[in-house]
Amino acid sequence: MGLGREILRVFGWYSRGALPDAEVPEPRPTRVLEPVGPASETPSARGAFANHEPLPTETDVAMMRRALELAREAAGMGEVPVGAVVYETATGRVLAEGFNRRESDRDPTAHAELLAMREACRVKGDWRLDDCTVVVTLEPCPMCAGVIVNARVGRLVFGASDPRAGACGSLMSLTNDGRLNHRVVPVAGVLAEECGAVLRAFFASLRRSDRPAKPRG
Repeated sequence: MGLGREILRVFGWYSRGALPDAEVPEPRPTRVLEPVGPASETPSARGAFANHEPLPTETDVAMMRRALELAREAAGMGEVPVGAVVYETATGRVLAEGFNRRESDRDPTAHAELLAMREACRVKGDWRLDDCTVVVTLEPCPMCAGVIVNARVGRLVFGASDPRAGACGSLMSLTNDGRLNHRVVPVAGVLAEECGAVLRAFFASLRRSDRPAKPRG
């Protein structure tokens, strides 16, 4: 038997009948493996690996407190209380602030974070905000989420979720859509209870006589 056939015979790299003059070994019994269930996952493993949501920094929390102050200012003007801050991520320098002015400006696009981003771009002299963090008390809507993507915002931090209009995890995940040319994973739920409380108090006041008067032109 040639060397090549000897190798094939030893390692069994042929099927029955392929080499009629070779010694065919007896077939090995087939092992039947029991089905294996899903691996168990400890709570610590779930917390460390399953949840990849980014965590807020101390600066994020401080900026959210400032955004809450702006939201309360908006409430006093009869605006839906949402506040926003844009700061340089590396230095913590505040570039712009804003709060809802839809009623005051008679402008449907006058949302807090959009106004703050617009001002931040003016201060920087650039439409790109890739080195900035946007902090807003309420989850951005589709319009504002679109601007966040188009402005190449580096980081997004928001407080309360918006189940009716939120586009950063509630209704959709526009800022983290892999089909777009820019993505930012939001840091969600920062001071969420305080942010939500300001909104609930405002809308509760709409049903009472102490409702703030809408701005008049």
